[in-house]
Amino acid sequence: MTLQATRNPLRERFDAALTGFIDRQDTAWPDGAPRGALDSLRRFILAGGKRIRPAFCYWGWRGGGGEDCPEVIDAAAALELFHAFALIHDDIIDGSDRRRGQPSMHRLFATLHDRHAWRGDSLAFGRNTALLCGDLCAAWAEQMFHECGLPPGQIHQGYAAFALMRTEVIAGQYLDLVSGVGDGSVASALTVIRMKAARYTVTRPLQIGARLAGASPSLWKAFGEFGDPLGDAFQLRDDVLGVFGDPAVTGKPALDDLREGKPTVMMALARDAAGRPQAARMASLFGNPALDDEGAEELRGIIRSTGAHEQIEQMIRIRTDAALAALTGARLPPPVHTALTELAAAAVDRTH
Repeated sequence: MTLQATRNPLRERFDAALTGFIDRQDTAWPDGAPRGALDSLRRFILAGGKRIRPAFCYWGWRGGGGEDCPEVIDAAAALELFHAFALIHDDIIDGSDRRRGQPSMHRLFATLHDRHAWRGDSLAFGRNTALLCGDLCAAWAEQMFHECGLPPGQIHQGYAAFALMRTEVIAGQYLDLVSGVGDGSVASALTVIRMKAARYTVTRPLQIGARLAGASPSLWKAFGEFGDPLGDAFQLRDDVLGVFGDPAVTGKPALDDLREGKPTVMMALARDAAGRPQAARMASLFGNPALDDEGAEELRGIIRSTGAHEQIEQMIRIRTDAALAALTGARLPPPVHTALTELAAAAVDRTH
């Protein structure tokens, strides 16, 4: 099958697989249990997202010699359910009120509580309900992956990489919390993005697909050499967009990362390069929950003047170039090489 025949409809095929899976869960939802969580999850999962992780998984499968088939579409789409779990929990931890241009799950349920004037703490209700929704997405991801229809031996091989990805994401989230109260160094910030986001965005999906196809250990290594730097570049771009992006495009408020005091590589670089007056202003502005637009613009100006913004752009370029060089050395079939090159560009050259 040609690249043209498999690339263009991939997102639609992933969405169709997710829709079918969620619809099947609807019939299994226990009688008497409120359907608000199920309906809200359906909207959250299907309403947005780049589907970049399923795409990398699919092309990892093709790179490992697998042929296009509905079963691998289901297996790859399961990663989007895991991604939903990670986003919901991350928004709770970060206190983010919006995601993909809509209220985050915990905010959605807190608003529902307020609207109906229910008893108790609306924020606690929103947080606790969203936690359950995130847990359900994690369970669904496992279920969808195992029910994809591939032979059990192949699923078992792919699941080893899936389990590794899951552990890394949770450990990376914990490390992110620790780094937030730690030294805020560039090195610790780079470690966080590698564990929490980079590998589960690019490297592990590729390796899951390759393992499902029964690929050799050499391809696992090649995908790591390509995926790790590209995943880093992807997350560095996310961090730039979190400060300098247009909220109408990113779907998240421009002040969230700055008010939270998110310990990104860019902020660590700015802190290291700041003069004493700049450092004092950063200390008063960054991580201030009352930060307003004027203060945020001042903080952006400090980041630019220290050279941190340009340094991050250079780091993104260097890592992307390293990933593409590794891809060239991987000796993949031309359609797979082309697809991964295009995915690399989409991961890094973006506005949301």
